[in-house]
Amino acid sequence: MQKRTRDYKNSSFPDKKQLVNLKIKAIRSGVWFKVLQRIDRALLDLTIRVVGNIRSVKLAKSILGLRRKLEDGKKSGFSSRLMRIGVPLAQKTSLTGQKLGNLLAKSWSNDSSFAVFLAVMHINDFKGSK
Repeated sequence: MQKRTRDYKNSSFPDKKQLVNLKIKAIRSGVWFKVLQRIDRALLDLTIRVVGNIRSVKLAKSILGLRRKLEDGKKSGFSSRLMRIGVPLAQKTSLTGQKLGNLLAKSWSNDSSFAVFLAVMHINDFKGSK
């Protein structure tokens, strides 16, 4: 019976350097403690300390799940506010402009820069009104 071997150097499992970079970016962006539970942080820390290259499929799945959590946590900040606040404001402003006869106002609802501008203005106005 042939033993199946796998070439781990060419695998898609993250290596130690990638895990260290992931941890540094998560700490810098402020999602390390917000998104990950204590057990998740311990798993990532121990994997960095003990393992050079991940060879276990179970460990790799766990680490990739943590990576996904961290990436989703980074997205949930300003971009979620943009989606919740900026895009609806851009659509309302576009409709108002169209009702007032501005032919170019139709493109405002799809303009991401305009949505960012409106979201920032709304967030700054909201904080200042407290």
